[in-house]
Order: sequence, then C-alpha cells, then structure tokens
Amino acid sequence: MQIGSRRAVLNPASGTGDHAEYVTRLLEARGFAVDETADAGDARRLGREAGERRVSELAVCGGDGTVNEVLRGLSDADAVGDVTLGIVPCGTANILARELGIRDVRHGVDIADSGPVREVDLGYAGADPFAVSCIAGFPADASLAASAELKERFGTLAFLISGVQEAVDFDGIEIDLDATVADGTERWHGEATCVLVGNARKFIEEGGQAAMEDGLFDVAVVDRMPAGNLVAEAIGHRVLGRETPGVTHLQARELTISGPEPITFSRDGELATHETLRLRNEPRTLSVRVGPAYEPAP
Repeated sequence: MQIGSRRAVLNPASGTGDHAEYVTRLLEARGFAVDETADAGDARRLGREAGERRVSELAVCGGDGTVNEVLRGLSDADAVGDVTLGIVPCGTANILARELGIRDVRHGVDIADSGPVREVDLGYAGADPFAVSCIAGFPADASLAASAELKERFGTLAFLISGVQEAVDFDGIEIDLDATVADGTERWHGEATCVLVGNARKFIEEGGQAAMEDGLFDVAVVDRMPAGNLVAEAIGHRVLGRETPGVTHLQARELTISGPEPITFSRDGELATHETLRLRNEPRTLSVRVGPAYEPAP
C-alpha cells in the first residue's frame, strides 16, 4: 500500500456471495486497489494495515459485520479518525449503508468515489467500536442462532425465523443499567427481554433515519415478558413502530450494563460476553461518504 492511496476491503462471502468480480471491476475503475478477505480476521487485519500505512480512502464492501471488523482494525492502529470510509453494501441487512443514504452496490461505489463526507458518531463497547448497534438479550441470542444457511435462504427474515425458535426457551436477563442522559443519570434494574443500544439505528419510533451526529445512543430496554409474546412484541416495535407498555426508551451519551451472570452482547453482529460493559458515544469521530438521502438531523 502506498501512503495516501485508495484501498478497498472486499468480503466475497457477504450476502449472496456473487458480487466480488462486479464490485472489484467497478472499484478498480475508480482507482481503488481491492483486497479480498479469505479467512476469519482478515477484514480486521486489512483495516489495521490500512491505518498503519496511512491510507486516506478506504471502501468496505460487505455487510455490517465486515464494516465492524474493519473499524476494529483501524482502532487497533489508532487511525479511526484518519481514514474516510466508503460503504458498499454487499451484506444481508446493510443497516449502516441504508442509514447513510446508500441504496445498492452500484450506488455505494459511486458514493465511495465522490460522495460528500460527513463526520458521524461512533459507539464503543469497552475498547471495541461499533457503528450500528450493540444488543444484549433475546435479539443477541437470535443473531447467534441465525445460521449461514438460514441467511442464504431467507435474507433478513433469517433473524425473525431464528427469533421464533429462540423465543421458546429464552428466560430473559437480569441487568443493572446506569445511563448518562441530558439531565443527569438514569438507572434501570430488573429482568429484561433485551437491551437495544443504537448508534445508526432506531428501535422504537416509527420509520425515519437514526440521528448519527447528535452524540447520543438511542436506547430501549424491554421488560421481561412471557416467551409467547416475544416475537409479536418484536414485530410490533421493529416493523410497525407502535408504542408498547413495558419498554423504557432513553437517549444516553454513555451507559454501563452489568448483571449477576455474564451477558452476551451482539456488537454489529459480533458476539462477546461480559459481566460488565461500558458503552460510550464518541461524537463525530468517523468520516464517511454519504448519499444524497442522508439527513444529518432527521
């Protein structure tokens, strides 16, 4: 890699797995040198190498998990603030790309080449960055249960299908949550179905883009409920956006989640277990190219 060069990290296995040749051709025509991942950890390694070698433009071609791995690599090299990211959505859900106003692969390449640059918030769960969300509880378990075969057959519905399966056995989690909010602190203690912490994602309100430049997480805590209600409630929030009793919604700059038992968290799809986890929002830390539909203050 040359200093100041344009590079791309391409995950050929993301999504349907049929995009590598097409995306490579488009990016190389725009001056990007493309590095493909082959094994677990490659995206993080390539992100770290890009940061160490002072690459100024880095396109990430894959899903939200691939973007997260590259961000972790840039963080390893202490270079998150030195690189401008372009997102080419090749994954299953592509939540970050959608929030940035990027429609599809071709549009993502065009935006990575010459789209306007915005500085957006980045979340940290302990030392690890996340761009989209950090989830604890039932959805994290459902994410774990969604196999590659289910994703290939059903796309984003894979998480709903696995969620139905997981709901039968899920018992909830006991948590203590301390959050720093606008007027001080807020605490929540009890048994929860899940805790949803969104940076580039809104979980409760109907429709609309998440605010990625306000320095705040969008947080929802869902009370523990009978297993038979779990999927219906999840659909009500994620698809219909209606208000439902038993949900605490707040906006926080940082928060700490702990429990008497280790808790599994899904950070942009990457799973980790912690007894205590501190999450903080780093305002306008990440430079990204955005599409014309992106609104800084939606």
